[in-house]
Amino acid sequence: MARIAIGGFQHETNTFSATNATFDDFARADGWPPLLTKSDMETVVAGMNLPIAGFIDAARDLGHQLIPLVWCAATPSGAVTADAFEKVAEMLQSSLAAAQDVDAVYLDLHGAMVTTVHDDGEGELLRRIRAMQPGEVPVVASLDLHANITPAMVEQSTALVAYRTYPHVDMADTGRRAATLLDRIIARGRAPARAFRQLDYLIPIVSQCTLNEPAAGLYRRLAALESGAVKSVDMAFGFPAADIADCGPSVVAYATNGEAATQAANEITDAIRAAEPAFRLEVYNPDEGVERALALTGDAASGPVILADTQDNPGGGAEGDGVAVLKALLRHRAEGAAVGILHDPEAARAAHAAGRGAELDLAVGARSGYGGQTPLVARFRVEALGDGRFSCSGPFYKGCRMDLGPMARLRTGGIDIVVASRKQQAADQAMFRHVGLEPAAQRIIALKSSVHFRADFGPTAREILVIAAPGPNLADPAEHPFRRLRHGVRLRPLGPAFRGRR
Repeated sequence: MARIAIGGFQHETNTFSATNATFDDFARADGWPPLLTKSDMETVVAGMNLPIAGFIDAARDLGHQLIPLVWCAATPSGAVTADAFEKVAEMLQSSLAAAQDVDAVYLDLHGAMVTTVHDDGEGELLRRIRAMQPGEVPVVASLDLHANITPAMVEQSTALVAYRTYPHVDMADTGRRAATLLDRIIARGRAPARAFRQLDYLIPIVSQCTLNEPAAGLYRRLAALESGAVKSVDMAFGFPAADIADCGPSVVAYATNGEAATQAANEITDAIRAAEPAFRLEVYNPDEGVERALALTGDAASGPVILADTQDNPGGGAEGDGVAVLKALLRHRAEGAAVGILHDPEAARAAHAAGRGAELDLAVGARSGYGGQTPLVARFRVEALGDGRFSCSGPFYKGCRMDLGPMARLRTGGIDIVVASRKQQAADQAMFRHVGLEPAAQRIIALKSSVHFRADFGPTAREILVIAAPGPNLADPAEHPFRRLRHGVRLRPLGPAFRGRR
């Protein structure tokens, strides 16, 4: 039995977003639990699709003693403030110091955290944790599929394990894999050999979906490499909305010898390079998307056409308050459509003050003014109200107890709009059912999400169209004004290479 310290600090940073993540964003609940410490950690995350929940289950089954430190996460946004990073890092470090003489450390990280001071948030955090431990104490971390893995992250850890699905339905499973790998490292008594590779092109977020090719085939090939001397191989497709040198896809492999690790890393790296042309991108502007959706629903449609409002996806660091798709639906008289989740605490507050059944004139959405957008000014009927507290049932948010603040379902022009007081991407049907709307019964449903919605909404969809409306989570990475990316990286598959400040 080993004494394993466990904790987590998750944030996916869109450096092109203007809204930074403060300590309060990590401390409060939203889509994920609030900041957790000590015994609360195991109780609160139990049954959730979170890496740390899976790690706890597997490590307990393996007979290890767990020492909880601190765990927290914040909705993707702009950079993490220096204050937030230092407070959480200090909490992790002080609780680890108090634990004394641990045999191993496990951290539930994202892998794409940028702070106002550190381009490589996880690399800096791992450096500090490693400095507190003797060299032989293993430090293992789980990462998101969208991690921008850096040389420092690899150097300062014993092993890294990443999700293999997008939508991320395997987050808890990844924690279990991390526990199994750490158990083997502890039993062996020394760190595995490793190999690390970085790819030279960026993959658009919507093209990274593992339900489709080429990602599906690449991950099947990845799993097949883990045999014999090769103990773990993972690839991260990267988070392309991060203006840092190490942005982009990468591969990490661990084996009992250097030759096996190198061979496995090279094989999957070559496969990703060969797949570059297949990471194609097809998007519509709002009017094109709505026109296409209406054409598809002209007959007796089975299931809704889904419009993925990817660029205004809070899961990619956007504010989730854009109204371009909503206005396009109204222009084209798309009655029977629904939109969500629109981040607008003022509209939600006004709806609750007016009460269910009330009609009121409101200016809805576009509070951030991103891209020069203005609110939708109209008369709305308050169809339903909710307190924003409910449990999710879909594969991605499985077991999560949401707290989105006051919510409302408003209707205008035959279109339903679900608004919430806290931003969160629309990746679980429970978000709509909370205010009495059944997603599968809609003709068209516009979701502020890129890919995660496919896990819960996808099986009922007639067709899915990706929409490029104003927002900082750009569908085409080449449109980002990069300044710090490493020289020569192609800004999209088969696209132009970065040659310096743009």
